[in-house]
Amino acid sequence: MATFTFSLCFLLSFTFLFVLVHPSSSSSSPYLYPSTFTKNYDKMLASFKIFIYPTTQRITFFTPSASNFYDSLLNSAFITQEPEEAHLFFVVFSPEISTRSQARLVRELRTKYPYWNRTLGADHFFISPEGIDFSSDRNALELKKNSVQISVFPTVSGKFIPHKDISLPPVSKSSLVLSHAPVNMDRSFLGYLKWDGKTEVELVEELRLDSEFVVETESLDQLGRVKSSKFCLFFYEAESTADLTEAMAAGCVPVVIVDRPVQDFPLMDVLRWSEMAFLIGNRRGAQGLKAVLGGVPEDRYERMRGLCVAAAHHMVWNAEPQPYDAFHMVIYQLWMRRHTIRYTRREEF
Repeated sequence: MATFTFSLCFLLSFTFLFVLVHPSSSSSSPYLYPSTFTKNYDKMLASFKIFIYPTTQRITFFTPSASNFYDSLLNSAFITQEPEEAHLFFVVFSPEISTRSQARLVRELRTKYPYWNRTLGADHFFISPEGIDFSSDRNALELKKNSVQISVFPTVSGKFIPHKDISLPPVSKSSLVLSHAPVNMDRSFLGYLKWDGKTEVELVEELRLDSEFVVETESLDQLGRVKSSKFCLFFYEAESTADLTEAMAAGCVPVVIVDRPVQDFPLMDVLRWSEMAFLIGNRRGAQGLKAVLGGVPEDRYERMRGLCVAAAHHMVWNAEPQPYDAFHMVIYQLWMRRHTIRYTRREEF
């Protein structure tokens, strides 16, 4: 069966160069809430219902991850034709829609249906691959502030509201096979980086000069390099982060190189990314990067590697959704948002 593999998301914060979030050594689960995850997932499968507002438009999402989610949702058992039994409402519009058209659409929903006004859109969601911005129009502002936005990863800063919005990992462009790594795999390199030939040239050139790092611009033996490296390095941008899932499945612990806080990683409500990945700023250069990674205790590294391998299957998009795959994990995050706050209408909107 054809599969699409995703890059991962991590809800981490850090100051200046990097912050290491201390792990809980007693936990071997990749889940934030391991004691309730399976039970809640089963409840979702049994009860969660989504109503899609009718549209005469033919909607096409050109971003692979958004397209995969949209197509899978339309053909899923979560869809109901009875709005009164729905937990959430899906507002469908073209990714090329203007802010004015967004406002007009919300205004139509407000007058034609009773559901938007009950929560001012807080029990609604929409797909916007690039994310939508703030607007002075009341209707567009309610959509932005109250409804759940599903966008691609990474989302432009300012177009994503943490803890409300959900991001989709990008579809991998590599030919890596998603498979679990052998327990005792020999790791010849400290770090591996597949480089696009453009990003952070100075840091990359420094890494090239260090024999403990391997940098490739062409994926001639990417799977072999990944499996023989302790850490896989990714710059925080779409082209670089596309292969995060494959790295994790191969037991290569992800290191995201970024100099600012990031809060739009996918599956942040489900997985303990703080114990499976590092965020490191690039300001210290290759030597600073090497010092951090080389200083990770072996027992901690093995724990992180094991968690990565265990979590990787949740990031896979299947041609036909399978239990616990990426589609179901995104749906699970929506299900966790079904208990909405009953917003009070305010005249200043």
